[in-house]
Amino acid sequence: MEWTAWFDAPEYEFARQVLQRGIATIYFVAFLSSLNQFPALLGERGLLPAPEFLARSSRPRRPTLFSWRYSDRLLRAVCWGGMAIAAAIVLGLPQLGPPWVPMLAFLALWLLYMSIVNVGQTFYGFGWEMLLLEAGFIVAFLGSDQTPPPRTILILLAWLVFRLEFGAGMIKIRGGREWRDLTALYYHHETQPMPGPLSRQAHLLPKLWHRMEVLGNHFAQLVVPFFLFAPQPLAGAAAGIIIFTQLWLVATGNFAWLNWMAILLAFAAVSDPVAHALIPAIAPDWHASAAGVGTGTAAGATAAGSQAPVAWLVVVLVATVLLVVLSYRPVENLFSHYQLMNAAFNRWQLGNTYGAFGTVTKQRIEIVVEGTLDTEPDDTADWQEYGFRGKPGDVRRIPRQWAPYHLRLDWLMWFLPLRTVHEQWFYAFLAKLLEADRPTLRLLRHDPFDGARPRWVRARSYLYRFTTRTEFRATGQRWTRIPLHESIPPLSLPPGD
Repeated sequence: MEWTAWFDAPEYEFARQVLQRGIATIYFVAFLSSLNQFPALLGERGLLPAPEFLARSSRPRRPTLFSWRYSDRLLRAVCWGGMAIAAAIVLGLPQLGPPWVPMLAFLALWLLYMSIVNVGQTFYGFGWEMLLLEAGFIVAFLGSDQTPPPRTILILLAWLVFRLEFGAGMIKIRGGREWRDLTALYYHHETQPMPGPLSRQAHLLPKLWHRMEVLGNHFAQLVVPFFLFAPQPLAGAAAGIIIFTQLWLVATGNFAWLNWMAILLAFAAVSDPVAHALIPAIAPDWHASAAGVGTGTAAGATAAGSQAPVAWLVVVLVATVLLVVLSYRPVENLFSHYQLMNAAFNRWQLGNTYGAFGTVTKQRIEIVVEGTLDTEPDDTADWQEYGFRGKPGDVRRIPRQWAPYHLRLDWLMWFLPLRTVHEQWFYAFLAKLLEADRPTLRLLRHDPFDGARPRWVRARSYLYRFTTRTEFRATGQRWTRIPLHESIPPLSLPPGD
């Protein structure tokens, strides 16, 4: 049975370490983000309360631990439990045992976080949520330090990167004309959901550079992913290009953990010799030199020609077959004229399709929320602006770097002018401001009333654009903004509330 040796990929031990520890780190951040934000957004007294969502359907469409009962205390327990498991994986503790130990750890992360996502409604309706879930499930079968990395799982991780990159590339080619005439980056750095500290500098680069950015993006997303399945060192070079382009996106924006996930997953195509050639401190035969390799017998007898126990090899092959079967719909979608973006085809969110920014908005419209303590809410009232943590507001403030942390409220604020400002959650948010609700106010950077209740709140629309270098030198402002209209007129609580 020496043919079973093909399933072992000991030359990818460095990749396994990066994948397991890196994705566990992202899970830690995801649970931390939920711990800090979920109760205010979706908790028992949240903007879109999860108990009400669950009550509307006695049988939730997707599985969640909260289908039996939701409470903020249970939510916090899930988050703390997920963070503890993720931290253990980052430290490498489950990896010291038999391969089923890290498998169970990652499957626990997958199930716990899926329970949160499946009651998260619009606040968890982002493509990187399902990407983290799918990646966590696949990485669960990478094994432990006692066994070599399974080759089929590494190929499936490369396939996940392919779907992520090629899907995004196809969405762009089929989307707005700006991607085909190479002008998309004239606007994107300025109009993206949450700019970072370098976004303005990127926006002010010459237009020729922006056109080269688009060409580079098309090459990285439509050509390079095919080489992830090529022999080394071509596969490693393809992964390097993807990592480089994703690092540029990290430097110029805030897309939660999307770019970091792409970077981590790309390591599935980086062998130890390739990593050693770039960083000599990385051993070219990491797995072979690791202590105790090949001595694990926890899962049963070992197949001839393979260091992986037979029972573990069977588990890996079952998972591989399952994921290959679930890949049919994503493949069909990639080549469909009606390509879906960020869609799950099953309730377990495995075998998903990905993609982003099929069109680029040309102008940045921001919804600014204001309140006043005055009795009459006219233009003579002293209207004070609420400050958000990530989204643009103060025209002098440098945008902050938040990724991979996810500011869910700020992200949804970006969508309001693109869809409609009359969202249920937004009216609930305004009501919470009128109540001076402490959990809601903690989601903000600045409360102009220091915890006091305003009499009125309103929402106004502004056109934002980055200032030029000349304008910045003259005014010290990083943004200039023009008032457009009153999106929601002044609102107050009913008398007696």
